[in-house]
Amino acid sequence: MDEAEFDPIHFPAPSRTEPAKLYLIGPQHVGGGFPDRLKAALEPGLAAAFQLRVKDVDEHELARLAEPLQRICSDADVAFIVNDSISLAKRIGADGVHLGQSDGDVREARALLGTSAQIGRTCHDSRHLAMEAGEQGADYVAFGAFYPTTTKPSEYRPEPSILTWWSTVFEIPCVAIGGIAADNAGPLVRAGADFLAVCQAVWGNSDPAAAVRAFDDVLASSS
Repeated sequence: MDEAEFDPIHFPAPSRTEPAKLYLIGPQHVGGGFPDRLKAALEPGLAAAFQLRVKDVDEHELARLAEPLQRICSDADVAFIVNDSISLAKRIGADGVHLGQSDGDVREARALLGTSAQIGRTCHDSRHLAMEAGEQGADYVAFGAFYPTTTKPSEYRPEPSILTWWSTVFEIPCVAIGGIAADNAGPLVRAGADFLAVCQAVWGNSDPAAAVRAFDDVLASSS
């Protein structure tokens, strides 16, 4: 399908069968008391996934850190996703892996992790990359950063209309990422984001459960 054929500005907001959900991105430090903070963040029932995103730590240590977090996610029926590393996802039996553009091939991940794995792909502000990911068998595509972010600074600034275009044309879910908080998430949900990836808005709060509940109204408005 030729991306040039579609002008998302002319598309109405896509209809939904389910409300949007949160996709929690973990902080750099997930040891110590973090498992309790994760458990609290999942209690409101607004998150569908948690991504382990820890940089500059060897795979053995990451596997150790992942164990209690993976158990908490399983108990809450929340998908446990590993960032970047197909090998770690395979090693610990994660629910899936999220791949940046330089982190491996979607088809390779599928072959190693199996048909039930949830494989996501970062697509920045590119319709072409998103369509390519879909053709390769990705289970979701991620666009962003929509707002300035310190978690993973990005030069890309897609317009919310890319979410409308994607959600109207394709059935594969899309994730909005980058600087998202409860007070700026509305336009992304209305544009068609199936999931809001949030990090600092939750983990930067002393009460992660309250931080998650702050998204309740905007998520409910998507149904």
